[in-house]
Amino acid sequence: MIVGVPREVKNNESRVAATPAFAAELIKFGHKVYIQTSAGKGSGFKDEQYEKAGAIILGTPEEIYDKSELILKVKEPIAAEYKLIRPGQIIFTYFHFAASRELTEAMIKSRAICIAYETVEKSDKSLPLLMPMSEVAGRMAVQEGAKYLEKPFGGKGKLLGGVPGVKPAKVLVLGGGIVGSNAAKIAAGMGAHVIIMDISVKKLRELEDIMPKNVTTLMSNSGNLTEEIRNADLIVGAVLIPGAKAPHLIKKDMLKLMEPGTVIVDVAVDQGGCIETARPTTHENPVYEVDGILHYCVANMPGAVPVTSTFALTNATLPYALQIANKGWEKAIADNSELKAGLNIAGGNVLNKGVADTFHIELISLDQLYNKKSLAA
Repeated sequence: MIVGVPREVKNNESRVAATPAFAAELIKFGHKVYIQTSAGKGSGFKDEQYEKAGAIILGTPEEIYDKSELILKVKEPIAAEYKLIRPGQIIFTYFHFAASRELTEAMIKSRAICIAYETVEKSDKSLPLLMPMSEVAGRMAVQEGAKYLEKPFGGKGKLLGGVPGVKPAKVLVLGGGIVGSNAAKIAAGMGAHVIIMDISVKKLRELEDIMPKNVTTLMSNSGNLTEEIRNADLIVGAVLIPGAKAPHLIKKDMLKLMEPGTVIVDVAVDQGGCIETARPTTHENPVYEVDGILHYCVANMPGAVPVTSTFALTNATLPYALQIANKGWEKAIADNSELKAGLNIAGGNVLNKGVADTFHIELISLDQLYNKKSLAA
């Protein structure tokens, strides 16, 4: 198969979908790999390293998309890329369709095969391709939140861990999954008083067993949430419904309950956000204020640490990319239920329930898709 890796074009996105070693693995299996010039620069890779691995360097995204059957990306295509995608072309990347009707409709119109990293799912319901970036984002949420709590950035002027004789800051984490548990771990390590909320008692028991003593677990319900936001200094939104839009746990009218200078980091913003007032921002302009509350809502947080993130991501995606390249997408998803769960859109049809429900689009099954193809033939 011919595999193409374009340079990421989202604001301050320096990750790359394939390292030179990743390219070498694909080539070892007989695939041709095209890399757009400077695609790996932000992650510390030179074009020469890809060429040494056997890849071919091309100058423009147009060339990459035109020549490739399988496109590997990190972030979802942006408007300038829509016209480059053709029917039947496989796009393997983070899509987060539920956060964007425009993207969803563009990919339906393209009739491409859209396999989303974030919905590839194991039998135990874990998300192996979302997990590494969730780990990065969870840790970064506290790192960034601590910075914006400083007075010059508009925060309360509190040190997260306090000092002897002075209380530490209070960190409230909404969601006990990968993002939330990593955020709680880092916040606790910095000495903060941490409260982590989840709707699952089982999850809270697990967290109780592994978290340090300065982390308190609490059932997530409207009463507890309303009480805890009143004196929280940093709130981390870490709620995920795979493939679907995140629920708004904190409504706009709840901001008035918080103290001015409180910082909200909504990691779920790339799935619509779990804070009603959240809207995607960039690393260039990461924060904004609503009713005295500072919002940090960068949709590609791991892009700020591309060396760490690229290695973490490609370690996870390589086995799946190889299966798609070696077998073609139809055989790959037939043989691997994890990849099957990643198929969101194909041939102009929506196959992911979360996406279909979000935009009230007809949901079809894989069998229905194959039946449509056979009738068309």
